[in-house]
This record gives sequence, C-alpha cells and structure tokens, in this order.
Amino acid sequence: MSQEPARSHPAAWATALLALAGCLWGTGFLFGKIAFREMTVGENVFFRFLFACLILLPILIGKWKTFARADLSWLIAAAVVGVPVQFLMQFKGLQLTTVSHASLIVGTLPVLIALSSTLFLHERLSKSEWVVLLLSPLGVLAIAFSAGRSTQAARPTAVGDFFVLLSMCAAALSVLITKHLMANYESLQITVWVLNIGAALLFVGIECLAPVRFHFSPAVWGAAAGQGILATASAYLAWNWGLKRVSASRAGVFLNFEPIIGSLLGVALLHEQLRTAAILGGVLILGPALYFSRRTE
Repeated sequence: MSQEPARSHPAAWATALLALAGCLWGTGFLFGKIAFREMTVGENVFFRFLFACLILLPILIGKWKTFARADLSWLIAAAVVGVPVQFLMQFKGLQLTTVSHASLIVGTLPVLIALSSTLFLHERLSKSEWVVLLLSPLGVLAIAFSAGRSTQAARPTAVGDFFVLLSMCAAALSVLITKHLMANYESLQITVWVLNIGAALLFVGIECLAPVRFHFSPAVWGAAAGQGILATASAYLAWNWGLKRVSASRAGVFLNFEPIIGSLLGVALLHEQLRTAAILGGVLILGPALYFSRRTE
C-alpha cells in the first residue's frame, strides 16, 4: 500500500508532460499564421528549428554521449524521418490543400502510432481501449468538418492530402524509433540529438533550394522564436520524457491536444468562430486522453 503513491508519481508526471507537449505543439498554429505574413514556408521551418537548436545545443554539449554503431544508425534515421522528411512533406502538403483537410489527416497520427506499436513494438490494447482510442480521430474529424464552409479561394487537392498523410506516417515512424532508442538512453539525450541532427540536414536542404532572408518585423521574429522555443524544443523535451514512461499507443492520444489548443487560440486571438461540432470534437478528444491518463502503465 505504501508503495502505490510512489509508483503513481512517474505516471502522473508522464501524463502531464505528454498533455503539455500536445498543448505546446498547438501554439505552432498561431505562431505560424503570424510568421507567414512575411516568411515563406522554407524560411519559417528554417528559423523554427534554428531557435530550437539554440536552446537544445547547450544540452547536447552537456549530455554528450557516444552511441553504439547500431544505435547511431537508428538515431540518424529518427532525425532524417522526424525533421526534414516530416516537416517538409507536411508544409508542402499544406500549400496544396486546405486547413480543414490537413487537420483531418493530422488527426490520424494517434491511430497510426497505435497500429504501428502493436505491429512493431508488440504493445497490446484491449477491445475497449481500441474503441476509446478511435474516439480521438472522430473528434478531430468533427473539428475539421466544423470549418468546412470556408470563404477562402483555396481548395483541397488529392496530392496535398497525400503529402500530409505521408508526413503523419513519417511522424509515427519517428516516434517508434525514438521509443526504441529510449530503452538504452535518456530521453533528453535522444531528443537533443534527433532534433539537432535533423535540423542540420534541414538547414542544408533549404539553403540549397532557396537562400533564406533575414529582414523581418519584430512580430514575425517573435513568432518564429515562439515556434522554436515553445512548439519545438520545449514540446519535444516534454513529449520524449513522457514517452519513455508510457507506451507509445497510449501516449499518441495526447497528440490530439494540438488541434484543441490551435482552435482555442484561433477563437481567442484571431476571432475565429468555434461551432458546435468543434466543441463536440474537443469533448471526443479530451475524453480518451483522460481515460488513458488513469490507465497509464
């Protein structure tokens, strides 16, 4: 009896940090809208990870560790898939489709993680847990369809939707690889190495395609810094700390906090309308998150 509270503390912290990571990723929508007033997609991604690396580089130096050759291959794979592949495909898709369609497809990530976890990490979910888990993408669908009648001229395309879906597959694969590496290394070490290696490759690729500009307004610089510090460095640190202590399938549901926070910030700061379907979607997302937080392993 006396050991039960001590055991619950890591699970409670893991749950809180996973939820925090989802919320911090949600701020990226607001920061992105501000940055896109002056920055191109490539420039926004470039400076997002530049600010993130400024925060993570001292941690990388302080936590310097030699990886085994086999683990180094996995580390590079996680960096390539999780940063340049995922983000360049995602933003390319967003250029070619609508926000509603992109949000709908992003909501498939927890299910992709759960499916791939059962296949490759041998994690198991009961039938009732699968039913609860599938409520989350239904919630994201409700939020996405609530904005279906857009007045914007942009229309969704199959190519754009496909790119966003591919980016979600890349994100799920990156989660599985980092989960594998965390069996032998600290979550902090994995986070800073993956993001710094991935960012370095991203910088080279973007600079080769089109040199970035540096003359932007203070508001746009602040948005880029917010994306890097909050929506990237802090979010990934919180996520990977929680992921080390929670199964990947159960952690995945907290990714759906991202569209909730993005919607709330849009209503509060950008004066967007939140319809009944979007509110229902928020309930469908929060419900499974609370359910799994009580069943954290």
